[in-house]
Parts: sequence; structure tokens; C-alpha cells
Amino acid sequence: MSFPHPVTRAPDSRFDGLPGFGFAPHFVDDLPGFKGLRLHYLDEGPAAAPRTFLCLHGNPSWSYLWRKMIPVFTASGARVVAPDLPGFGRSDQPLEDDAHSFHFHRDVLLTLIRQLDLKNITLVCQDWGGILGLTLPHQEPSRFARLLVMNTTLATGDAPLPQGFHDWRAWSNAQEDMDVPRLFRRMAPMAGPAELAAYGAPFPDRSHKAALRRFPNMVPDSLDAEGAAVSREAREFWLNEWTGQTFMAIGLQDPVLGPATMPGLAQIIRRCPPPLEVPQGGHMLPEWGEAIAHTALKAFGDV
Repeated sequence: MSFPHPVTRAPDSRFDGLPGFGFAPHFVDDLPGFKGLRLHYLDEGPAAAPRTFLCLHGNPSWSYLWRKMIPVFTASGARVVAPDLPGFGRSDQPLEDDAHSFHFHRDVLLTLIRQLDLKNITLVCQDWGGILGLTLPHQEPSRFARLLVMNTTLATGDAPLPQGFHDWRAWSNAQEDMDVPRLFRRMAPMAGPAELAAYGAPFPDRSHKAALRRFPNMVPDSLDAEGAAVSREAREFWLNEWTGQTFMAIGLQDPVLGPATMPGLAQIIRRCPPPLEVPQGGHMLPEWGEAIAHTALKAFGDV
């Protein structure tokens, strides 16, 4: 079945010479059920590596978020796959806000994992990378071995979302044309002007930002919200069935998905060890990612 919605994409020239991002692009446009929708992903390290790090970004970021962690993972001999969700990065961007839904993005990720036949996966996730990504392993448990989780949550619909999230959603909904580099200047204050501009590369104008508008309103916030039931299934998996290794890092400067929410997530991940707390770390914690990646590999026993 072909993808039924009109799409656009950011011009390739906008991705030329981005600082710290010398990774080759990879594209797939024949995912079953989504034929014609071009999805971009990074694929670094040997295809036959014993472990694969699957790095899932959130909103309004893209695979540029992982540029500091990828070299650490590949230096350990691993493969790293980092997709851009539809609407983000170099992937096609559905033009209609309503084309974006929880199940659409989740199904795209599951289909990509199966198409690439990823195995022995370390799930690396932050923000929506966790809201979606944490619902994947119980669907394909034999493929997932480890979890590296940062500043995210499971939105199960049976617990109130933090007030900080409601504030973020209200602010986002009030933006006619979100200024992504300006937003990142607040969330990643150590990033230089060229890095901030790189985060805005996929979004040259408002027509490229349907996903940015939709994602805050896709977070399941009631029992019957789309994605809430599968998130509750995932919670049971993490609480009762997860047997893999876990490493958690918390950026303490994140007012929404930081110390207010991550301890609760730790309680539902079976055998989750004490988290690494990053005192200066904000919501976009992979911006502090090189040290986090080294610490995680040591905890996993890879070094």
C-alpha cells in the first residue's frame, strides 16, 4: 500500500557541511505499508557488528541530536542506526497535520526495524524517542537486549502529565511558525550558532513543520487516547518481563521530563540501576552525550 498523504522534504543543500555531522545518508522508500514515503536514517559501523545501537530522537530534533554519541558507540565495534521520523530531518514531511499520529510513527519504526532486520538492539531514546520507542520492545522482544534512556516518559493515560508538559503544549500551540534554532538555544545553551542552525535545517518554513505542530498534541493524556493502551502494555513489559541491561541518565535542568518524571520511569523498568545525574544537562541531554555514552558503555561492560 502506498503512503496516501502529500509530502514535502527539505532541500538536500540545507544539510551540506553541518558541523560534527559527517555521516553518510541512507534512504528507504519501500517500507511495507508506507511505499513512496522516503525515510532517512544514519547507519554507521559494520553491518555485521555484534550489537546495534538504535537511536531515536524526539521533537523538534532529528538524527543530528546523536552526533556526539555515535562515534563513541562505533569505536566500541558496534553498529549505530539513527532514523529521522517522518516530518523530521531528511525524511519526507507529510504536509497535513492530521497525517501524524502515534500509531503511524510507531508503525514506521517497527517496520524499519524489521526491514533492516536489526538484532541485539540497544535502544537509545530521549523525548518522543522514548514515548514511542519504549513501546517497541514488547512487540519484538527477541530483538532488544539493552536500554539507554534519557529524559522521556511512558504516556499511559492513567496518570496525570506534569504541569510543565501542559505549559509546553500550550506554548507550542501558540506558535504560528516555531523558530527551532531559537528554541534549541534555550535547551542546549552550549551549542554554537552553526549547530543551532543545523537543528533548523529540516524546517525552512512553516510548510515543513506539520510534525512539530502535531507532536505535543499526540502525547496520550487519557485512558482512551491513541497510544495509551499500547503504552500500558509496554509498562507491564518493562515492569515484569524485561531481562536486559538498562542505563538511565537524567538531565537535571529539564523542567518537564527530567527529575520530575524520570524517577517514576525508573520504578517501572525492572532492575533499573541508579541513574546517572547530569547536573547541567537539559532536556536535549544527548548534547552532553559523549560523556554519557562512555559511562553507559562502561556500565554495560563494553569497555
